[in-house]
Amino acid sequence: MLGDLTEKIQSSQNRLEELMDKIPGIGGYRRKEQRREADKLLRMHIARELEGYLKRLGEVQYTLATRGRLDVNLALERATTRLQLLIDRLKTASYGYAGLFDAVKVDEEVLDRLYDFDERMLDAAAELEASIAQLEQTAEGEDLMTQANGLIRHLEALNSTFSRRQDVIIE
Repeated sequence: MLGDLTEKIQSSQNRLEELMDKIPGIGGYRRKEQRREADKLLRMHIARELEGYLKRLGEVQYTLATRGRLDVNLALERATTRLQLLIDRLKTASYGYAGLFDAVKVDEEVLDRLYDFDERMLDAAAELEASIAQLEQTAEGEDLMTQANGLIRHLEALNSTFSRRQDVIIE
């Protein structure tokens, strides 16, 4: 996996940044910013992985179209739409900011929970690779529609899980 990006970001500080961390109030603020940056990097990594799956899915659709399997292509178009939605949501998700007067304050513990949530999303997204690989290998037969519907259900579940991301902030 990626390892803990927060630790990598914090360990790559220069001397001036280390000195700034010793100033009361600034150190905590900078640690929060580093956690937000780590979460953003993780989400962008997941989105890039999913974009690779989207490309492969497009290649499967092309292969099936040349073989006249338009029934399966219709189902895969639904999967493609759901996958693109998930990618877009990952790229534009909140970084865990809360304003000065917001009812819910976002502290370092909450930011860590957001990062953990996104790490679990990475694991769940990796399971898509197996579904797409199976579609690539089958490319014929009646199992295709079953596999396409399974992929759609998996993507719907991932989108549903990601919808609960905001709940991590208010737990």
